[in-house]
Amino acid sequence: MNILIPVDSNEDVDEAQITLLDEAKYWLLQDFSEGRVHKSEFFATKEEITDWIDVVIIKNNAEYVWPFMEQGTAVLVAPMQLYVEDIMEAFLFKELHELNG
Repeated sequence: MNILIPVDSNEDVDEAQITLLDEAKYWLLQDFSEGRVHKSEFFATKEEITDWIDVVIIKNNAEYVWPFMEQGTAVLVAPMQLYVEDIMEAFLFKELHELNG
């Protein structure tokens, strides 16, 4: 499963923080299966990503996510988690909120 997160830096996955979609400096694509991340890759733009995106995780439910929903991508909200590690832990334990269009 490919999970996309808009982040503020590409220096270190552990230090990257989620940002609003419009403020994303980088896009982190994580290959997640069997309860863990197998691969993490940063992209400067969303358009560089050629892999299918299963889930996008956003910072709040007021963001414009229609393009993702049109593509059949699930949208989850991480309202309290800031760091990628916390977001992925919340994802694993199904603590993120689903955004329904």
